[in-house]
Amino acid sequence: MKRNTIRVIVQIVGFLTGFLILLTLVSYMVRTNGDVKDRFAGFYAEKKDSLDIVMIGSSPVFPYYAAPKLWGERGIRMYPLSSNMQRPIAMKYLVEEAEKTQSPALYIFEMRMFTIEDEGLRENMAYTRGVTDNLRYSALRNKTIQAMVPEEDEEGRITYYLDIMKYHTNWKMLALPSEWANMTYRNAHPLKGYTFKDEVGPQPMPDCGGAGGTQPIPEEQEKYLRELLSYLKTEGHDALFIVSPYGENRDEQQMYNYIEEILSAEGYPFLNMNNYYEEIGIIFEEDFADYGSHTNAIGADKCTGFLADYLQEHYNFADRRTEAGNESWDRAYELWKGQMERAGETIRDRIAREEYAVIEEE
Repeated sequence: MKRNTIRVIVQIVGFLTGFLILLTLVSYMVRTNGDVKDRFAGFYAEKKDSLDIVMIGSSPVFPYYAAPKLWGERGIRMYPLSSNMQRPIAMKYLVEEAEKTQSPALYIFEMRMFTIEDEGLRENMAYTRGVTDNLRYSALRNKTIQAMVPEEDEEGRITYYLDIMKYHTNWKMLALPSEWANMTYRNAHPLKGYTFKDEVGPQPMPDCGGAGGTQPIPEEQEKYLRELLSYLKTEGHDALFIVSPYGENRDEQQMYNYIEEILSAEGYPFLNMNNYYEEIGIIFEEDFADYGSHTNAIGADKCTGFLADYLQEHYNFADRRTEAGNESWDRAYELWKGQMERAGETIRDRIAREEYAVIEEE
C-alpha cells in the first residue's frame, strides 16, 4: 500500500474518531437538564469501588433517603440510581451499569413500582428515557434500550440509541456552565444524589399498613422481579428490598405481602416501612410534600434514620469516617445539615400557616 494511501486512511480514521468523540460530548450536554441527569452524572463521578450501597428505584428513592445524613451519622456511603416512575425492568440493567465502576456490599431496591402494570408505563416514553437517556453510551446501554423499548417500535429505537436526535433542539444547553460540567457525564453531585423538598401536603395516615392477605402483582412485573432475583443470585450480589412509607391502599399492601412471599422463598429480606409508621415517627399530616406520595425533608430525615438503624442491626458496615479521602462526603454532610435546618424551618412555618402544596394536574 502506498504511503499516501496510508496517510489518507489515517486521516479519515482520525477525523471519524474525533467526530464521534465530539458528537458524544455534545449529546451528553444537550440531554435535558434536571435532577435525574445531575444524579446519574454524579454517580459516574464517584471514585471507583468507593460505595457501600447503591439504591435503585423510582421517585421514592431520592427525596426519602439522604445519603449525606447516612454518611455523616453512620459512616456509610450510599448513592441512588433513581429516576421518576422508573420501570422495574430497568433494575437489572442498572445493577450491571453500577458494577462497571462499583462493587457495593449491598443493593437496595425500592419496590413501589412493582404494583403498576408495565403496559401503562411503556406508553409514556419519559419513564423509559429517564433511565436510557441518563446512561453513558455503551453496549450495555444498547441492551437496556432493547429490553425497555418494544420490538415493534424498532424504527423509534434509533432515537433512543442516538438520543441527540430527540434533543438536537436543546442547543441552549451549550450556554449553561452546568452542562459543560456534564460534558463527560461525570460531574460530582453536591448532595450525593439526594433532593430536598420543603413543601407540605398533608393526608390522613393510611389504615392498611400491616394488613394481611395477598394479591398477585402484575404478571410482567413478577417476571421482571424473578429475572432480577435470578441475576442477583448468579452474580452473588446481596440485596435488600424495601417499600417507603406513603399513602398506600389495601390492594397495594396485599401486593407487597405477595412480593414478600416471593422474596422470602428466595432468601432475600423485605422491609415494608408501611408496617412501621410508629417506629419511624412519620406524621402524614406534616412529613409529606405532596399528599402522601413523597416525603419532605423532615419526613426524609426520619426515613433515613429508620433505614440507618435497620442497616446497623442487620448488616456489618464499617464506619468509614476515619478513612482518608472523604472530603466530598464530608462537604455533602455539612451542606445537607445547613439546608436541612432551613428546610425544616420552612416546613414548620408552612404547617403553622396552613400553606399547603398545590399539585398541578397534567
